[in-house]
Amino acid sequence: MTPRPDGVPDLSWLGEPIDARPLFRPELAALLDVLRALRPAEWSAPAVPGWSVRHLAAHILGDYHGRLGRSAAGFEPVRAPGERLEAFIHRVNQEWIDRHAGHRPDALIDALEQAGARVSRRFETVDLGAGTTGVGVSWAGVDPAPKWLDTAREFTEYWTHRQQIRRATGRGTDPEPRALSTVLDTFMRALPHTLRDVPASVGTQVRVDVPGPGGGAWTVTATADRWSPAEAPRGRPAASVELDPEAAWRLSTRGIDPGTALALARVRGERRLAEAVCRIVSIVY
Repeated sequence: MTPRPDGVPDLSWLGEPIDARPLFRPELAALLDVLRALRPAEWSAPAVPGWSVRHLAAHILGDYHGRLGRSAAGFEPVRAPGERLEAFIHRVNQEWIDRHAGHRPDALIDALEQAGARVSRRFETVDLGAGTTGVGVSWAGVDPAPKWLDTAREFTEYWTHRQQIRRATGRGTDPEPRALSTVLDTFMRALPHTLRDVPASVGTQVRVDVPGPGGGAWTVTATADRWSPAEAPRGRPAASVELDPEAAWRLSTRGIDPGTALALARVRGERRLAEAVCRIVSIVY
């Protein structure tokens, strides 16, 4: 990260900022609608490995309180000496779930509504141009992260968990295009970090296409220092990968593995670059 003269890191290589701020309130409303429609048995349905729908709802509540300050909920985790960030996050998540295992669905919904409204108001007032946060986005290789990326990353967290609940209860992914477009755009900012160790001559380009409403196209270019989506696309990419929206978001969140994604993808050009693209991870994993 090259600092500017004012000492602020130059993060222009991440591409155009994303504004997810208006999406938090409708995302919360959509989550509450899904949870209120669940039948009693659906709360016990497996949602992600090791967690049921009830666990995942409690985890979202933990995410909210992580933004608001977990100490307000009587839970203030401390990172152990030498503990890796990923290990700390996974441990804290499980400890929060364990603390809330006995909460009734109606109590969880009420708590989510109250905390989620506070989180939505907080993100609606974020100044996206006001430098960086105090935290990084590890899957994008950025620490500290610009406020716009931190905000967008947080939105994708809530959106992804809602889709996992929907899928676990037979409802499928919500196709609403504005939210999906924002999620995919955010996830694709992981491409430079994903390709960081992939050798390529300066100017080599790789393209990811996601057709349909809410989709898009993302091109990253090899520069002298890194891969970047900020370089204007020129010429024909050395490789292109086309994924449908479902495969794209689930690959980025490890809902499917790279091999499965490759089998579902339409690939053109250099296979090694396409394989590298399908190693994308846009969550702490």
